[in-house]
Amino acid sequence: MSERGLETRQFGHRARLALSPALALKADDQAHAARTMWNCLHAWWQMMPKEKRTLANADAAIRQARQEIDFLAVLPAQAAQAVLKTYFQAWKNCWDGRADAPNFKARFRSTLTVDVPQGRDLNIVRVHRRWGMANLPKIGRVRFRWTKDLPVGKHADKDNRITGARLVKDPLGWHIAFRVQSLEPVPEPHQGPETGIDVGITVPLALSDGETYGHGAWLTAREQARLLGLEQRAARRKKHRKPGERTSRRLHHTYDQIAELRAKAKRRASDWQHKTTTKIADTYGTVVVEALTITNMVKSAKGTVDQPGKNVAQKSGLNRSVSGEAWGRTVTMLTYKLARRGGTLAKVPAPNTSRRCSACGFTTPGSRETQALFVCKNPDCGWTGNADHNAARNILHLYRTGHALIPAAGRAVARRARRVKPATAR
Repeated sequence: MSERGLETRQFGHRARLALSPALALKADDQAHAARTMWNCLHAWWQMMPKEKRTLANADAAIRQARQEIDFLAVLPAQAAQAVLKTYFQAWKNCWDGRADAPNFKARFRSTLTVDVPQGRDLNIVRVHRRWGMANLPKIGRVRFRWTKDLPVGKHADKDNRITGARLVKDPLGWHIAFRVQSLEPVPEPHQGPETGIDVGITVPLALSDGETYGHGAWLTAREQARLLGLEQRAARRKKHRKPGERTSRRLHHTYDQIAELRAKAKRRASDWQHKTTTKIADTYGTVVVEALTITNMVKSAKGTVDQPGKNVAQKSGLNRSVSGEAWGRTVTMLTYKLARRGGTLAKVPAPNTSRRCSACGFTTPGSRETQALFVCKNPDCGWTGNADHNAARNILHLYRTGHALIPAAGRAVARRARRVKPATAR
């Protein structure tokens, strides 16, 4: 941060690429070469003694691999170095307990990506109100959708520039994700009011001031019928496949169609979340949410053979609904959008926020009569109102009474993943 009240901010921007079939094939070849490079690195790591697993030795190994394996040459040298750095970072994340141990990347279950580490190699220009052009190493000059002003040309300097990019292929096609560095003024403290937010399924977001934000189905009725038909077709083809037999091209094509529809639903959900969280961040200065452990909430109720679970089908449907709402992504968006506007986001403990009466403060059994109706059973109170609105008021009350959760030493406590032993993994 400089003395003028400015700060350097890093953010990403993703845009859709318009690739011809020939250029798309080149991008596919580079992505598969990067995946193969990762697998070669993982095989090298497993067979090397611990004392020889160094960055210099790994660099020498990938240089030798690029000379001996012809199709690895389609991957630019800088992209190969990015694969090496990403692989070593994956092990550091594992040792710090932030992720599982790296593993081999399968051809059909891995996201195809290619890194462009140097922003200066892109040579980005804006050629139209809706289109820009960038140079991709060993691919050529390509167009991308211009949906956000980028620091290029005369607007770029050492403080405002594109530092790199990554090509990503999803079921909807190839995209380019820019890494942007900008120097922006430090935001003034947000003067907006405080609000508590209760997340749910029937009512996705309920605020303590009575405001609610909802959405419809992410897919139309026709798209849902088509998705169901494709899933049934894939199940039939998979059922008749012999054990150990390779997946047919027709089945892979069906899987691609299913993934395309699911990606479309996810894109619509993300668009709704962006618009909603932006409106909330613009309106409120402090937003309070529950500290939910979503991974525990969506655990299966199947149980074991000796102790089978109950209501497994209903719990599975609930888990799908919870996962579909993506509450964690909503909180992440609120966090950085509030920070950009000078606001703050706080988390409070989740227990009893739905059962406590926000009017009298008592927690009495059976007060929440239905999903939407809360009737306080305290004889001296008898308050009646919307259950989600009541929970949001309780969340805000916990924050105002000093129950906000503060991470130890100003950061989250690292949790080591299970079944990972750093001493032996190294």
